[in-house]
Amino acid sequence: MKQFTAVYKKTGGCYSGWVEEIPGANSQGRTLKETKENLQEALELVLKANRQLSSTGAKGDIVREPISIPS
Repeated sequence: MKQFTAVYKKTGGCYSGWVEEIPGANSQGRTLKETKENLQEALELVLKANRQLSSTGAKGDIVREPISIPS
């Protein structure tokens, strides 16, 4: 399981949320709970879409492998 950093901000009567490490993974909701649930789904969809785009756009001799950075 990978771990990311979620950031939440209350603006007026709503919340916004985004994932620091993944551009495009953001959401909003009326409550913090709703925003967290929406952000979880948004993150899953962004990662899935990125994997699909990578696999269909890659041509030629390619290598895929895990990569890590220190925390």
